[in-house]
Amino acid sequence: MNDIYQTITDKIIAELEAGTPPWVRPWSGEADPFPRNALSQRPYRGINTVLLGLEAHARGYASNQWLTFKQAQSLGGHVRKGERSSMIIFYESRMVEKADADPVTEDGDAEKRFIPLIKVFNVFNLDQVEGLPESYQPTSMDFSWEAGATPEQLLDGSGAVIRHQGFKAFYSPSNDVIYLPGRSAFPDAAAYYGTALHELTHWTSHTTRLGRKLGRRFGDAAYAMEELIAELGAAFLSAHCRLDGQLQHASYIASWLDVLRRDKRAVFVAAAQAQKAADYLLERAGLLAPAAVMPLAA
Repeated sequence: MNDIYQTITDKIIAELEAGTPPWVRPWSGEADPFPRNALSQRPYRGINTVLLGLEAHARGYASNQWLTFKQAQSLGGHVRKGERSSMIIFYESRMVEKADADPVTEDGDAEKRFIPLIKVFNVFNLDQVEGLPESYQPTSMDFSWEAGATPEQLLDGSGAVIRHQGFKAFYSPSNDVIYLPGRSAFPDAAAYYGTALHELTHWTSHTTRLGRKLGRRFGDAAYAMEELIAELGAAFLSAHCRLDGQLQHASYIASWLDVLRRDKRAVFVAAAQAQKAADYLLERAGLLAPAAVMPLAA
């Protein structure tokens, strides 16, 4: 099998080099901003959210629902001849003795190691499948959305201390406070909430919450990794809120590229940690659906 880590990392690098981070998308016009398995209706998560979002955007699919080849057949449909599949993964970590594998990144415990177990699945967008029952057909009907998860619910539900002062947005770990400029300093609500959700993702790293430690594995690159986690976390949360995604720190693209080029697994770590942070905040706000916490490959 080809090196899946390198293949996926190369895709992300290509997007970043083009100045288009694949997690920054306009969510407000989408009926469902999260890619889902059309048969089970469970959302894909973590790195698969990024991968399928990238594929849907690049190929111009109207649907954000996907099926394996066999699932399409089981529903009486068939993939059109010549259509190319999109790759997703099922990823988990198995703890082993310290001499057997790579060190974990989160706690730096020298005794803990993991073996990354990865399985590759190929899926097709509903736009690529013919003969499905009518209920599975992509629709272009007008969509009317009533907000369920609002950014204010996330901010209030988190319990984070947020102070509006000054001209910079940042999270201060020393006093555990998020600082934001006044709302009038932002051009629109999406810009304000996108920034707030970015800093709120940083806030989850505190030792009293998720205790995120990137430590020895990333060394001097740990700061860039934390910023990448915050970017992805804000993108996942923005999707929940139907906020158009925005790149918060374009100046970090070069440092992200450096991290990804040196560590082919870095984007997997970042996406997993961002998903964990998003789940944590959604749960605190009472907005996390039970099915959303279940990993899904296909």
